[in-house]
Amino acid sequence: MLYMVVERFKNRDAKAVYRRFREKGRMAPDGLAYVESWVETNFDRCFQLMECENARLLEEWASHWRDLVEFEFVPVRRSKDAVEILAPEI
Repeated sequence: MLYMVVERFKNRDAKAVYRRFREKGRMAPDGLAYVESWVETNFDRCFQLMECENARLLEEWASHWRDLVEFEFVPVRRSKDAVEILAPEI
């Protein structure tokens, strides 16, 4: 399953997040895969697309970052998959 992860940098401190990332890496558990990410131009938020079969892995990963980041996890699907699901009804 794909998840759009919305990260809000606490105290608008993106530097602290990137510093930890440089020192320790993503710290994602086995089974949680990073797909892609985008950062808001004012550095307030990051949007990461992550993939895993068990949402518990997202919480495990986030536990390494919660002192610096507030998380929102949104299950998403690719648009082409949505079209296939809805095609018989439209």
